[in-house]
Order: sequence, then structure tokens, then C-alpha cells
Amino acid sequence: MTDIGSRMNRLLLTRDENGVAWLSLNRPEKHNAFDDKLIASFLTVLEQLSQDDSLTALVLTAQGKHFSSGADLHWMQSMANKTEKQNLQDARQLAKLLYALDNFNKPTIALVHGAAFGGALGLICCCDIAIGTPNCRFCLSEVKLGLIPATISPYVIRTIGQRQSRRYFLTAELIKAETALSLEILHQISYQPEETVERILGQLRNNGPQALKAAKELCLQCHNHPIDESIIEYTSHAIATARVSAEGQEGLTAFFEKREASWRSDD
Repeated sequence: MTDIGSRMNRLLLTRDENGVAWLSLNRPEKHNAFDDKLIASFLTVLEQLSQDDSLTALVLTAQGKHFSSGADLHWMQSMANKTEKQNLQDARQLAKLLYALDNFNKPTIALVHGAAFGGALGLICCCDIAIGTPNCRFCLSEVKLGLIPATISPYVIRTIGQRQSRRYFLTAELIKAETALSLEILHQISYQPEETVERILGQLRNNGPQALKAAKELCLQCHNHPIDESIIEYTSHAIATARVSAEGQEGLTAFFEKREASWRSDD
């Protein structure tokens, strides 16, 4: 595994544990608000981890009382004094981060506690699985500041739908954990969130690493794509490729031989 070890800097805490990368936002004194420096660090770590073939999964969490209050308002204020071109370049960095997280080539789990406001909600919607504590709460608060949740909108709208997005984008009202569960922002509310994440990680380790990657890509490719000849051809090729792959053949052989597949040999 890439040697991220257990390293803390001003912005991110990273550690690897049994092939799982734990990535924590690390600005607790700022409620983990993110700025251009945190975004750049986040992008660099994601790029490094994406190249690690031994990685099983990525868990995104945060230090301190809250997951994240969203964008750092002092950073936003400084950007208001810059040109539209400079703001466009800055916005593209956050958009790039969201895309990188959404398309990360391993399963991703968001472990959410406390507040997750604004852009933080976008990060959660980019993760494959989201587990929250009973006290967590969410808010698309941008319009309160005369702004809009622009770069996160494709991921939030995909998650909760256009109808619900119209409400919460416009009202900026607080979304409690139970409502977040019904909106599918969260998959599960847990009183023991770390144990829940560990259980999910155990389930992920049971599955073929390449199959996990391909299954995630399948979801991304098929989402909102019309059922036409091109998607039928895509899905047909996808299963044909999986069947003849070394991993697919090992999985089927192990099943019929009533033994564990090779990727579970270290369990």
C-alpha cells in the first residue's frame, strides 16, 4: 500500500489500516471548513491513493465536533474581491475534487457526525456509502449568503432528486438525520458508526476487487442513461468481460469447489 502511514498535517489526517485508507478532515478549530489549500491537499491524496492497487476502500471522516461547515467564509470573502476569471479557476478546483471523489476507483464510505453544511454535503453525495450518527444534520445554506450550491448540485440532485433539491436549495432549511435518511443522503443512521463502517468494510473484503471497481463504474455509466442500444451494448460487454476475467473465473470456480476465493485468502 502507498506509504501514507499515519500522518497528520494542518489540513488532513491520513492513516492506512488493513488495506483501508482513512482520510479525515483536520481543521476542527474551523469546524473543518474547506478552502483552496484543503481542496488541493485532498486532490493530491486522492490521486496518490487511486494508484494504489492494494487499497480496499477509502473512508472519509473528520476530526472534532462536526464533519464540516462547508466552505471557509474567510476564503469565500477573499474570493469575492477577485475577478470572475479567478473565481472560475477556483471553482473548477472544487469541481475537480468532487469529480475525483465521485469517480474514485475503490469503494468510498462517508462517516458523518455533527454538521455537514454546504459543500460538505456534496462530498457525502460523492461517496458510495454514507453512515451518519443520530445527531448529524445537513443544510444547503448557500442562498442565505446570496450564493448557490453550484458545483455540488449535480451530485446532490442525483442523490435526492430534482423535486427535493428545489425545496432544500431554496429554503436552506436544516435537514435532520432521519430526514437525510429518507432523502437517501444517508444509507444508515448508527449509534455505533465506526462499528457499522467496520462491518461494511468486512462485507467489501468478501468481494472481488475488480468486480467492485466495475460495479461502481456500472452505476455511474447507467445512471439516467436512456435504455437504448448503446447502454444495452455497454452492459453486455461489461458482463462478458467479467465472465472471462481471471477474477470472474476464480470466483465461479471457488463457488463450485466450495472454497474461499483467492482475494479472501488472508481473512
